[in-house]
Amino acid sequence: MTHMKERPRRLRTRSLAAIMLLGGTLPAASQEPAAPPAAPSGTVYNIELIVFRATSASGAAENWSAEAGERTIAGDESTSDSAQIGRFVAQLPASAWQLTEVESRLRADGNYVPLAHAAWSQTASSWGTRAGFPVKRLGLNVPGLSGTVFLERGQFLHLGLSLTYAMPSPPEGLGAAPDTPFTLNQSRR
Repeated sequence: MTHMKERPRRLRTRSLAAIMLLGGTLPAASQEPAAPPAAPSGTVYNIELIVFRATSASGAAENWSAEAGERTIAGDESTSDSAQIGRFVAQLPASAWQLTEVESRLRADGNYVPLAHAAWSQTASSWGTRAGFPVKRLGLNVPGLSGTVFLERGQFLHLGLSLTYAMPSPPEGLGAAPDTPFTLNQSRR
């Protein structure tokens, strides 16, 4: 039974997937702005994200509208009394990216098409707030891609995504019409 539940999740994830890298407590890249902003409170994390899609269907067609509302959120940590909202610190230059080789391998493989690649620095929000940043703010500027990315800290650090991608021409075999929204809701620690 578990195997049958995992198969649709794997197929959905292959249609719209993301690779995430947390830079732990790495300091943010230093840049001199015109007016220095207030120093962010808390640890600053570097986050890098590649969003990609499959070039063909793997497996049977799915009912995409039935799965759009599903959410998979890791952990069951309690929220603290004083919620903190994460702050965006800065975009990271492409020279600081660590997943460029992974993006190149995805592109060369032929089974996947990278849609967007971005990296930024931010502080974490309190666990359970789901306070994130819109993908366009993070540099993920792709027609049809919308949603948010959030970083939360409870007992553990969690990176979460709530992304929707409506591609003009979904691969044959997906059973999806043009501009069908594909949704990925994940949180990982």
